[in-house]
Amino acid sequence: MKLINLQNQNQKEVATTLGVQGRDELVEKFVSMGLPHKRTEQYHYFDIKKHLEVDYKTLEYLPKTIIEGDKIEIVDGVVVSAPKGMRVYFEAYEMLDMDHFDPLYYLGHLLCPHTIKIEIDGDAEVEIEHKFTQSNALINYRIVLYNQANRHATVYENFVADDIENSLVLYGYDMHIAQDSTLRVVKLQTMEDNHYSMVASHRVNVAKKANAILKSFDLGGDQSLQLLKVELSEYAHIDAGHLLYVNADSKRGTVSQIIHRGEHSTSKQIAKNILDGESRGIFDALIRVEHSAKFTKAEQNAKSILLHKKAYMASKPQLEIYIDELEASHGSTTGQLDEKQLFYLQSRGISYLEARKILVIAFANTLIEEVKDTRQQERIKSAFEEVFYKAHQ
Repeated sequence: MKLINLQNQNQKEVATTLGVQGRDELVEKFVSMGLPHKRTEQYHYFDIKKHLEVDYKTLEYLPKTIIEGDKIEIVDGVVVSAPKGMRVYFEAYEMLDMDHFDPLYYLGHLLCPHTIKIEIDGDAEVEIEHKFTQSNALINYRIVLYNQANRHATVYENFVADDIENSLVLYGYDMHIAQDSTLRVVKLQTMEDNHYSMVASHRVNVAKKANAILKSFDLGGDQSLQLLKVELSEYAHIDAGHLLYVNADSKRGTVSQIIHRGEHSTSKQIAKNILDGESRGIFDALIRVEHSAKFTKAEQNAKSILLHKKAYMASKPQLEIYIDELEASHGSTTGQLDEKQLFYLQSRGISYLEARKILVIAFANTLIEEVKDTRQQERIKSAFEEVFYKAHQ
């Protein structure tokens, strides 16, 4: 299946191609936006066209009997295990966001008329592991995630790829964070050696007085883009942190829109980017404050370090404000490691490579240490060090 072929079909043909019945509004929205291309603002720095032109094999997403395990394991878009008592379903999803900025959000739902629905009970900690085993495949699935009001849940997300190549993963979340609750999501994704490419398109709805804490740690090579749309109700809050370390000739990063709709809503978005080799990092982030969002507080900042003369950082923090009663700030800096600090460490007998690693880890640590679980902190640091040393062997 070549996704690019959908571009030139009319709405009826698209619906037939995707096997969609009774979802005309969704098809119409997708067709009106069209597939992304190099001039599409959200994909301007990410070579999306080459991924859409590949002739992928398609997979069947038939529900399986879910066995008991210590985590939710999703293999090629199908749930195979989950903790005892965890509510995981495979069902249609009707609460679509018909105002998302990403056309692949709609394509993802069109390709997945049935979604993986996960309901988190109480103050739980849940691990979700995504595993990919199919080469030359389009692996597409959607996850709908709910938590409970007045509860505080945590999701740890990680990715594993078997010996595969030339596959495209098209997935994403529709998260609904209940009133007066907290949902913390920590994503760790290490990609290397052209196993697969990924476009992850998310939508996060944060209810009144709820808190969303989203931390992403993207390490290594290959091609990956996460697109994130967050909507904040009254007194809702989001704390988003993005750590990016990329090497070789990879292109990876985050495109986001955080939309303040309710009064007294608050947002904090911090990105730290470390670019090695001939890589390209992406941070294209908009905070929009609507007319209804008086007394908003919004903070956005991106800091980048270039470790190679051919590395390139596309950093574009943005504010779009429609009211006067608010506090808002944003900024972006890009530079290199401090030569004086490197010299000082080397003068104390530390090797050049080790000195670079110490400074890079120190730069990243402020985000890593925001992960409250020390075991997860060590896991992230270990993955970071392994990828860094591998890139400099």
